[in-house]
Amino acid sequence: MTRPPRRVSKGRRSTTRDRASLSSSAAVKSYKIGEAAHLVGVKPYVLRFWESEFPILRPAHTQSKHRVYLDKDIEMLRLVRKLLHEERFTIEGAKRVFDADPQQLEAPSPAARFAGSSANL
Repeated sequence: MTRPPRRVSKGRRSTTRDRASLSSSAAVKSYKIGEAAHLVGVKPYVLRFWESEFPILRPAHTQSKHRVYLDKDIEMLRLVRKLLHEERFTIEGAKRVFDADPQQLEAPSPAARFAGSSANL
């Protein structure tokens, strides 16, 4: 007598219903940490580290404590990546950019904006 093939469980995946419960609108796109890391171009552990360093990075969590990133979170992560990887800021320098003028984060060059604000000190 042979056994039927064993089914391999891939674990419980987060469903659209779980993600939609985080916001009032089901049209809001959300991403798990692996998806967010892929979109930003870093590894998931880097996102976890950045969350510990930058208070502005606080993604929502599901009931099972999984991180869920929204589009606005992805934009902030891309900005952090740009500051750290492309403009070669240190963690402390990037924190100062966020502290200096949080409303102007979408400016073309955070380095130029930061250099201008330090001249007034």
